[in-house]
Order: sequence, then structure tokens, then C-alpha cells
Amino acid sequence: MTLAISDPSQKSAPDDDLCVLGVESSCDETAVSVVRKRGGQVEVLSSVIHSQIAAHAVYGGVVPEIAARSHVETIDDLCRRALSEAKTKGFDEAELDAVAATAGPGLIGGVMVGLSFAKGFALARGLPLIGVNHLEGHALSPLLAEPVAFPYLLLLVSGGHCQLLNVRGVGDYERLGTTIDDAAGEAFDKIAKVLGLGYPGGPALEKCAAEGDATRFVLPRALLGRKDCDFSFSGLKTAAAKVATDQVKTPQDRADLCASVQAAIARQLCERSERAMTAFTHGNTKPAFVVAGGVAANKTVRAELTKLADKHGFRFVAPPMAYCTDNAAMIALAGLERFSLMDADERSDMMGSMATVARPRWPLDEAAATASPVHKVSGRKGAKA
Repeated sequence: MTLAISDPSQKSAPDDDLCVLGVESSCDETAVSVVRKRGGQVEVLSSVIHSQIAAHAVYGGVVPEIAARSHVETIDDLCRRALSEAKTKGFDEAELDAVAATAGPGLIGGVMVGLSFAKGFALARGLPLIGVNHLEGHALSPLLAEPVAFPYLLLLVSGGHCQLLNVRGVGDYERLGTTIDDAAGEAFDKIAKVLGLGYPGGPALEKCAAEGDATRFVLPRALLGRKDCDFSFSGLKTAAAKVATDQVKTPQDRADLCASVQAAIARQLCERSERAMTAFTHGNTKPAFVVAGGVAANKTVRAELTKLADKHGFRFVAPPMAYCTDNAAMIALAGLERFSLMDADERSDMMGSMATVARPRWPLDEAAATASPVHKVSGRKGAKA
């Protein structure tokens, strides 16, 4: 059976005039957004997010079943709110050219909820669906605020991922380095849990660190004998847990350890990023060094990486704080950019778009992910691995 839809190639919407609805449900935020691009200018017409922090706080981390159930319960209302908010800025639903949804990587139950909802929404309105790699959403998220020329060097650093990538264009990524065990955000969260700081751990640890002495505790530096750009945070996590058990007796001890952990993570991110900067080839007079993902919101990490970029002649770029953590605006934008590169046949292939499947793991650079034994397993321990 053939499903007929209106032919997008006949729509009065050139590639620089597109509007996409985005859906994100890969972990513990449910989000819906409408993003429009006109004449090269990106406009976020709405961005609605439901956080599940309260539901997971009692467990000290994300419970996949609770997350999936919350997505089911909230996603329809969030979509209505996102569309209503967009209408206050002159948006009409007839403007929509496509629907974009996170298809992975992430907690598979959550991904399936958002993707299934997006399929139903798209099918009911005769719109194509674009399955978006959540990591690509982060990779392109700075474009929500300002133009950034390709190629640029990207440090993608979050609770589930820690990677350095050469972003040569939409869909064109070269991995320069990745975590071989834990991600930086995971280290923040789990060390915070050991210290009893509550959930989410990263922001709580940052707040506690503000009162601490970052030189108080000497913590290990990972992979010192290697000259590549890979990361490792498991040793730091283990060492910090031991210090917490043996030496943290007072609130000041706790603050000092938090500051020391934060400094150690920032140091490793800077060391590996500096190696990548020296190897990064480009034709730009001042290339961009983009830092994206939830850890990009950490002020200490951001400050150290900004200084590093200045030192090596890079322009430091990071998404606005609202788009560092998971959101649907970045998914809508990634879908929009993908859609703008499609020909008329691809845009009208409803059956093809409805065949999009949810993926618990989905590397941005799939060729590199299978090219070496190290990269086959890299970064798979996080919630969105």
C-alpha cells in the first residue's frame, strides 16, 4: 500500500525557508520545539521541556521505566503547548515542513515513546519524519544562537558522552577522541552521589565546589603515557570515592573534594582538547572551538576551555545555557538541516521515514566506531551510550 502525502517539492518553502517540529525523549527530559529558518536566520519559536528530576531524585539517578512512563504521560500536552507558544510569534501549523525526533542514542524506552509520537503526528498531517541522532543535535546546537562556519572542532561533553570531533558539515563528522570508559558528566554525577549531594549531581557538585580549595586533594591524571585525544574518568571516580570515604569528615572537606574533582575534570578536558587543536586542519583564519552538552554549562569547565581556545587562536563557542542540556530545539534544528539537504524524492518518501527505528546506540561517525577495538566500545556506559 502506498501512503500519499502532499509533495514538499511543490510547497513554497525553499531551503532557506523551513519550519520543523522537534521531539526529544532520550533520557529524563521530555521536550518539544518549533524551529524556523528564514534567509539563513534560525529562530526558536517555542521550546517546551518537562524535567523528571523530582521523579528520579529519590533513587539518586535515572530509572528507565519511570522515565519512559513520564514521557508517555506528558508528551501530548507538551506538543500542544509548543505549538500554542509558537503561534504567539506568528507561526501557523501549515508552515511545518517536517517533524524531527530523536531516534537514538538513549534509553530505548524513552526514545521509542518520542519517536512513535512523532511518527503519529507526521502521519496524521502528511509530513515527512526525520530521525535525528541526539549527538548531532548537540553538535549543531550552537547554530541556534549564531552562525558557525564549518569545519569546527567540537568537544561534546555530557552525562553519557565525551568526544572530540572534527565537524566538517551536517552529517560529516570525524572522531578525534572519545572516552574509553566513563563520560565526564557521569563522573560528576557519581562522585556527587558518593558525597551525598543529591540528584542531579553535576550542578550540586559545582555549587559545593564554589566554597572549596581545588588544590587540597591530589587526584590521578588519566592516560598520561598516551598521546591521543581519548578520555578516561573511571580512575578519577574511584579515587574520589576513596578520598570521600577516608578523608571527608566536615562540610569543608566535602567542598574541597568537589573543587578538586571539578578541577581534575576540567584539566583533562583541556589537555585532550589542546592535543586536538594542534591536529585540527582547517581553512579558517580563526576556527571555532565548540563545546556542547550538559557539562558545557559548568562555569569552571567553560572558563578553562575559553582560556585554552584563546591561547591557540580559536573562537570559543557554546550554546546558550538553555540549549546545553537536552532540549528539542537542537533536535528540530538538526532535522531542519538534514531536510534542507534532501531532494524531492527523499522528502516525499513517507514509507521510508516511517521505517525509522529507535536505536539505543548510534555513533555520529559510524565508520570510526567500527574501525578499531578501542572505539568499538568507547563511551557505552552512559545513559545515552
